[in-house]
This record gives sequence, structure tokens and C-alpha cells, in this order.
Amino acid sequence: MTERLADVSARIDGIRQLGAVVNAMKGIAAARANTARTEIEAVDSYAATIAAAISDALGPASPAPPAAPSDGHVDGGTGLLVFCAEQGFAGAFSERVLDSIDDDLSTTSLFLIGTRGQSIAAARGLDPVWSAPMSSHTPGIPKLADQITKAIYRGLGEGRFERMDMIHAGWASGRPQVLRQVLLPVDLSALPPPGTTRPLTQLPTDALINSLSGDYLHALVCKAALHAFAAENEARMEAMSAAGSQITRELGAFEATLRQVRQEAITAEIIELGTGTASARDAR
Repeated sequence: MTERLADVSARIDGIRQLGAVVNAMKGIAAARANTARTEIEAVDSYAATIAAAISDALGPASPAPPAAPSDGHVDGGTGLLVFCAEQGFAGAFSERVLDSIDDDLSTTSLFLIGTRGQSIAAARGLDPVWSAPMSSHTPGIPKLADQITKAIYRGLGEGRFERMDMIHAGWASGRPQVLRQVLLPVDLSALPPPGTTRPLTQLPTDALINSLSGDYLHALVCKAALHAFAAENEARMEAMSAAGSQITRELGAFEATLRQVRQEAITAEIIELGTGTASARDAR
């Protein structure tokens, strides 16, 4: 009985320690998601400013802006920039994102972000043409966006694709959503209408639009990465909440078992004492 009581007590201690770890992970995920949501607003404003500048530079009757520098043949293919999870304990986050591109994989060049997503993709037999880990903190996302845009430019130069779509998860109404948008060529319909007066510029229009388009591409990648970062941490919060609920249930069950074992131990002691007293009386 004593051994069983010690075993149950040890299980309860282990579950409580696991609960502390789960709560810590949930708190970290909440802080990261909140930071990312705040920074998304700043990137939105930055992207909107560049979009307005491109629209003004193009004017009402100008041709489409060049999407990115390319010095090679373009074969009309499609590229997919896909953001998955960097770490585990996020439920089926990466699986949902990868499930959404099943129909495209045979005809696309896959650019995959996120170490955990890369592991899941490898298990599915997917071989991205380029991959990189997701930044573990939001200050590293602009540098990641630099790496991504350089890889995209190399892919264009090698003639891998002329269109690039971007897929990432978002979070709305407490549920994950997989979002897809055209990254290249620049979607003119997403630009605001140009101003009534064309701005004065010192650069040739093509050079100016080329430069602005590069900045706009970088801003869109940063925005998608922040959304993916926030969504991954929202998913981790949800997974940790479910784990916390399970831990609470198991802890309650083991505490009930502990009370029962203690009661059985007390009852056994009372019976033993009663038996000993009766034996002593009989011996007299």
C-alpha cells in the first residue's frame, strides 16, 4: 500500500511539472503572437505607402511594373512560397498548409519556410527547390525576407517561374485559415488609384518603379511571414490549452486515486489495530 501511495504521489508531481511547462509554453506563444500582430500593422502601413508611390509613379496610363530583376529565360512556370511551422507543439498547423497545395505540387517550384514544415514535407516526399528556417523572433523577420527575395530573384534568373504565389496561415475568429495571394507579378488591382498630379522624380521612371517594386515585394514577404509567425503561435496556444485541459483532468483523476489509496491505507491500519487488540484480549 505504501509503495502504491508513493507511485501515485510521484505521478501527481510529474503531471504538475508538465502542467507548469505547458503553461510556460502557452505564455511564450501568447507574447509572441501579440508582438507579431502589433508589428503587422506597421508593415501594412509601410506596404501601403510603397503601393501608393508605385501607383503615382506609374500614373493612369503606364505599363505594369517589373516584378523583379531577371536576366534569364522565363518558362512560364509557377513558384510557391509556403510558410509552415518552425517548431512543434502547434497541432496540425503545417499539415493544413501543405494540404492546401497538394494539387499544385506537380507543376510548381516549392520555396518552403519553417523547419517543422520541412520535416513534414520530407515525410510526404516533397523536395523544395529552396528552404529556410522561420525566424524564432519577429526582429529576425526582415532578414528572413531578404533571404527569401534573393532566392526568388535567383529563381527568376534561372527561368524556374514567372509567377510566384504566397501561401501562409492566418488566424481569424479563433480558427486557422490558409491564405493565398499572388506575389509576382505585382497585382495592379491591389494598388490605390494614382494621385491627380504626377510627382516630380529625378530617377528614370523604370528605375524608380524597379526599386519601389523590390521594396514592395520585401514588405509583402515580411507581412506574410508575420502573419504566419502569429498564426503558428496562436496554434501553439490552442494546442497548449488543450494539453492543459487534459492535464487538469488527469491531475483530478490521480488526486482522486490518491485520496482513495490514503483512505484504503487508513482503513487497513484501523483493521490491523482492531485485529491486534482482539488478539491481545484473546491471549489473556
